[in-house]
Amino acid sequence: MTWSHALKETARTGLAIERTRTEPLVAVRGACGVALVVGVALWLGSPTLAVSAAFGAFSAGIATFQRSWRPRPWLALAAASGLAVSTFLGYLAAAHTLTFVLMLAVWTLMTGMSWAVGPVSGLVSTQMVAVMLITVTLPTSVTGALGHALLVGLGGVVQAALIVLFPVRPWGVQRDALADALAAVADYARRLRHEPVAPFDPKPLMDARSAAALTPRQARRRPRQLSGYRLLAERIRPVLASLADPVVGAPEEGPERDRVRELLAATATVLDAVAHAIRHGTPVRVPSEAMAVLRMPEDGPKLTGAARRAALRLFSLVADVVEASDEPVEEVSAEGRTVHRFLPRPGIGGTAAMALRAVRREARWSSPVLRHAVRLCAVSVSGYLLSTTLPLGHSYWAPLTSTMVLRPDFAQTYSRGVARFLGTLAGVLVGGGVVALVHPGSYLSAGLAVLSVLSMYLLLRTGFIVTSACVSAYVVFLLSIAGEAWHQTVQARVALTLLGGVLAMVAYAVFPAWETPRLRDRLADWLAANGAFATAVFDAYARPAERRPRQVRDALLDARAARAAWEQSETQAHREPVRHRGLSRPAARAAQTALSTMGRVAMLLEAHLPERDASPSEEAGDFAAALRQALPEAVKAVRERRPLNWSPVHQSLERWRRRSGDRPGVALRDAEQLVDALDDLAEALNKGVRQSRTPRDPSQEGSP
Repeated sequence: MTWSHALKETARTGLAIERTRTEPLVAVRGACGVALVVGVALWLGSPTLAVSAAFGAFSAGIATFQRSWRPRPWLALAAASGLAVSTFLGYLAAAHTLTFVLMLAVWTLMTGMSWAVGPVSGLVSTQMVAVMLITVTLPTSVTGALGHALLVGLGGVVQAALIVLFPVRPWGVQRDALADALAAVADYARRLRHEPVAPFDPKPLMDARSAAALTPRQARRRPRQLSGYRLLAERIRPVLASLADPVVGAPEEGPERDRVRELLAATATVLDAVAHAIRHGTPVRVPSEAMAVLRMPEDGPKLTGAARRAALRLFSLVADVVEASDEPVEEVSAEGRTVHRFLPRPGIGGTAAMALRAVRREARWSSPVLRHAVRLCAVSVSGYLLSTTLPLGHSYWAPLTSTMVLRPDFAQTYSRGVARFLGTLAGVLVGGGVVALVHPGSYLSAGLAVLSVLSMYLLLRTGFIVTSACVSAYVVFLLSIAGEAWHQTVQARVALTLLGGVLAMVAYAVFPAWETPRLRDRLADWLAANGAFATAVFDAYARPAERRPRQVRDALLDARAARAAWEQSETQAHREPVRHRGLSRPAARAAQTALSTMGRVAMLLEAHLPERDASPSEEAGDFAAALRQALPEAVKAVRERRPLNWSPVHQSLERWRRRSGDRPGVALRDAEQLVDALDDLAEALNKGVRQSRTPRDPSQEGSP
């Protein structure tokens, strides 16, 4: 993709208005928190104190809208506490330009590294730095700075208290994540009716697993509807794929295929009904016609072989889903004691340790997170120094814009830069025009600011351009409380916003962190994870008595994470104005298809894992050993752009075929599909190697 095309695409993305589900009650609650803090501060204090308190409540409210599985009151308190500390330290350093610049550099560097912990931490930290740049200009003494910091923290306390006192859809995020996972499996079942090898996006299942991580106290308070369903959805998905697959399941046409289509449609109906009940907290209502289909026919079985085994397994799992609507699914130990299973979430100490490890992993020069932190630090400091030399005042607006615009990837940075400038221009012009025409007093300006906050909370997920407009109007009305001249606000805001946005976009072009050159590494990680998953499944066939379900489960989760990392990198690389000569775009698509097939084959085999008392399969063990032997060299070859060699795997497969004779089992048929997927991967990447040796032909290079 050329630079002109990339800039057009990012500008179009930044100006897009998204249609997503809003949360009016949550928005009203957050706006009420801002109104309460501002009103009390105006009544008991001064307009300047009201502005500080408003920024604290505003920042805490923004934090609670971020997608997080943690309790929202803690997010509000964490955001307000961090903002209070940064405000006080910023004021102490603001007396001298050098000390403030040093503090700004350290603070923005830490903010950039916080993206290593996760997007929620990065967004909340960015918000804290942005608001801190405004609040440090309000106090006039050390005592006043301490008072402002306390008011900022009070804003977070008020927002947290409102969340506790007036909960809106408690456990709503967890309900939505679990319902989305069940709905995704239902949609998968419907697509399998017409496309037996349809792909499945595991992201809803990954989100549901993340949402299910709880502390012991939360596990005791968890609603009954949130117990058991996630594991059932995980177990149903491979059974559905095995049932629909024309190689290991029912034939492509005929009475058996018609029966499979009926089972898939009925399963989708049941899962949709359960998802609706979980999302809205209502009893499950399943049509009797669907449940009738999911029973053994009176005239005998209509499926044979592996398809019949998969159908019987599906009957049992769907029955568990229906029963779980009345009582939670429980696991009974060998001693007869009931064991309630949940994913333990680390406490404060464990979370801090995980955050430090994540930051330490990204402390390398090739890391995009570290490069983002350095870029953010340099742009914020240079923007502040340039602003101080201009006769506009408000030197904090340029670094504020840069902080809000810069992101670790190219597409978000440039799209947000365009949206930030146009949204800011609209918000400042509207807010400044209202101030110029109405000349509102302190209380009316506070009311207009609260109205802007309410609008922003309502439209927070519609697009950055709308959010920027609402925030800009909010800042204009707040500064109007303190007596800021509206025309000066408009001129300075527009000019310095443009400066900050240009600096951010130029900085990314000069010091980029392209995702395109990392595609082969992501592909190699995905191949290694898929290989570990496949070998774990074949090992279970080789030694059923020693089968360890946890090993298979962990390998599956690693494969999902590797696939998600590849898809995210490939999406970002597609928007970047660079080419990767080692992996063309067609080769990347073909390799992705091959690895998706490889993961799907391992999942199909997982649905037919033998019981512990089954006979061992020496051939499956030999195949697993051959695959395990070939994987490290293949992963290394993908990284180093060398041809792949799967000869040991082919030889093991041939030995398995000779020993099985004319009656191949499910495991052998899946092994054949797996080898075909490995050959497709080798062909795709070998083509990419040949294309990279002829870079003069643009038609052969492609762009990821």
